[in-house]
Amino acid sequence: MTSALLAGLGLGLSLIVAIGAQNAYVLQVGVRGRGLGAVVAVCIASDVALILAGVAGLGAAVSGRPLLMEVVKWAGAVVLVGYGLRSLWSARRSEGLVAGGDGAASVAAVVTGVLVLTWLNPHVYLDTVLLLGSASTRYGADRWWFALGAVVASVAWFCLLGFGARRLSGVLGRPGVWRAINLAIGLLLLVLAARLATMPLGG
Repeated sequence: MTSALLAGLGLGLSLIVAIGAQNAYVLQVGVRGRGLGAVVAVCIASDVALILAGVAGLGAAVSGRPLLMEVVKWAGAVVLVGYGLRSLWSARRSEGLVAGGDGAASVAAVVTGVLVLTWLNPHVYLDTVLLLGSASTRYGADRWWFALGAVVASVAWFCLLGFGARRLSGVLGRPGVWRAINLAIGLLLLVLAARLATMPLGG
C-alpha cells in the first residue's frame, strides 16, 4: 500500500511538474488573480478524472483508437498556436500586470481557456491516462493507492503553482518580468505545437 502510494506520488509529480501549456496558463492566471481559484479547481478535477480513468483501464481503450487521437492532436496543435501567438502579442505591451488585471477576460473565459488547454492536449492523455494507467497495473489491488498518490501530487502542484504565482504577483507582474514571461510562454507554446504536430500518436 505505502509503496504504491509513494510510487503514484513520485510519478505524478515527475509528469505534472514538467513545463507545459497547462502549467504556463495557470502561471499567467496566478499572476493576474482573476478566476485563479476556479482554474486551479478545474485543473485538479480534470487531473483526478483522468488519473482515475487511466487506472480503471481507459488507457487501453484510448490507445486502440488512433484516429481519435489524431483528431485531438491536430485540434490541440491549433489551440497551442493560438495561445502562443496571443502570449507573444501580449509581450509587446510595455505595462506591467496588476492583480485583477486583464479586465477584458471574464472568469468564464479564463476557465474556458484552461478547459481547452487541458482537454484538447494529447499529452494529457498520453501522460495521465496511458502512462499512469499502465504504471498502476503493476500494483494489482493496490493500484488505487497508486492513483491516490498521483491525485495528491496533482492537488499539491496546482495549488503551489497557482497560489504561489499569486503571492509573487508583485514581482512577476513588473513590466520587464511580465514581458519576459509572456515571451517565454509564447515561444514554449509554439514549440509544443510543433512537437505535437509531428508526434506520431497512432497505434
